[in-house]
Amino acid sequence: MTNDQKENLFVLIKSLSKSEKRQFKLYVGRMDSNQDSKFLILFNLLDKMDVYDEKIILKKGFVSKQQLSNLKAHLYKQVLVSLRINPSQRNKRMLIREQLDFATVLYQKGLYNQSLKILDRAKAIAVKLDEKYAAFEIVELEKVIESQYITRSMSNRAQELVRDATYFNNHNHISSQLSNLSLQLYERLIKTGYTKSDQEYKEVTEFFNDRLPDLNFEDLGFREKLWFFKAHVWYSLLTQDFLSSYRYSAKWVALFDNNPDMISSHPVFYLQGNNYLLESTALIKYPIKFKEILNKMLQIINSEHFPKNDNLSSLAFLYEYNNLFNFYFLEGKFIEGQDIIAPLLVKIEFYKNQIDEHHIMMFYYKIACLYFGSNDFENAIIYLNKIVENKKLKMREDLLCFTRLLNLIAHYEAGNDYHIDEHIRDTYKFLLKMGELHEVQKSLIRFVRKLGSIYPSELKEAFKDLHKELKQYEQDPYERRAFLYLDILSWLESKIENKTVAEIIHSKANIINRKDKHPTESL
Repeated sequence: MTNDQKENLFVLIKSLSKSEKRQFKLYVGRMDSNQDSKFLILFNLLDKMDVYDEKIILKKGFVSKQQLSNLKAHLYKQVLVSLRINPSQRNKRMLIREQLDFATVLYQKGLYNQSLKILDRAKAIAVKLDEKYAAFEIVELEKVIESQYITRSMSNRAQELVRDATYFNNHNHISSQLSNLSLQLYERLIKTGYTKSDQEYKEVTEFFNDRLPDLNFEDLGFREKLWFFKAHVWYSLLTQDFLSSYRYSAKWVALFDNNPDMISSHPVFYLQGNNYLLESTALIKYPIKFKEILNKMLQIINSEHFPKNDNLSSLAFLYEYNNLFNFYFLEGKFIEGQDIIAPLLVKIEFYKNQIDEHHIMMFYYKIACLYFGSNDFENAIIYLNKIVENKKLKMREDLLCFTRLLNLIAHYEAGNDYHIDEHIRDTYKFLLKMGELHEVQKSLIRFVRKLGSIYPSELKEAFKDLHKELKQYEQDPYERRAFLYLDILSWLESKIENKTVAEIIHSKANIINRKDKHPTESL
């Protein structure tokens, strides 16, 4: 990562739109004394820079090296204050906090009745939006005020506030338990991927059951149901119960469909729900349903009613392109899918400050798969090497493992026999180190290792033998994950039938689409 990306102030200023920059200058210009302020001079200077360079700032002479750190901190704060009052950045959650701040100011001035009126309105908004944490904070301030200003017109006011505080506190406790569980499961999914053994499955299941709170689902509010569904989606994905992950992610999205006002309040969760519903649909190989869900999601996020901000734009980009790749893979449309590579690379550069290294490497892996499926093995190797050579990538061990395997096969297909033994040794050592040396991987490495000694006339039979050997692992709960990242069976079938991988996968997709009933329809 470059130094200019590490400079938070520079990154923040570069993220501002033209209207936000204009808003900032209007904000600081409201007082004549600010017109020539050092922080405004620094803002204009950083705005014009393409790359952050502290030497250029110091050469201008308006600030010393010792003062620069404090000046940058002051400017950073002023930019955030300007963004906070910018209408384009405001949402209902910020409105609730603003009302709470206003009520606090009025309380401190001793204007208790005015403060209580604002709190009452803010609490009504919080309840409507299921913002129980904010509602609890509002009730706590109401209790403080009522202890000094007793409203004689409501003799049961104390009991009402106690009841509200208890209600919000209980629901917040459940929400916190569910969100903690959800986060911990998600962290494990990102770090290690799917469970690899009975022991791991037992550990994950015990962890999940021990931390899942006792609750009555019908009593839960929107937010608690949301965390409940999310926790079950992560657990289902970890344990490779993909029908279950489809079911719970569908419930997650349906929660928003049944409460459309919540989409604008929680747009990130709405996007995430659709993304994991699409991922689950891809894992159970249901192309028609996948296309239907993807079109619906894109239609909603591109509508004028869907909230717009930088965070949502970057997330929408990630989810749209991730699932476009999945669609092309499901349909076997590898050559057609290459049309999205060029705009994807442009957008990766545009969103480089908003997306992490893990997501970029995932895109590289999918680009490599597109090229591999198109028989363009040299380009596949280029993008696989970007992942292999990335020494900073600490997450998603399974991605690293299958990158090595695909790279090995791509080198064989490209005819790069000269270094094939070296790649076999490196791949074997890497998988052994990662604890990823399962039967599918062992079979593949053994096969590639002996390819040099197989006569061309015997090659098709060798592919058939490997296909038969691997086919038995397709439904194995711990071996089958190899086929999720690398459709090795379709590759072997293409060799056996003298067809392209795209033709094989496209044919399978047509068979699924022609079926009268898909397993998900019974859920």
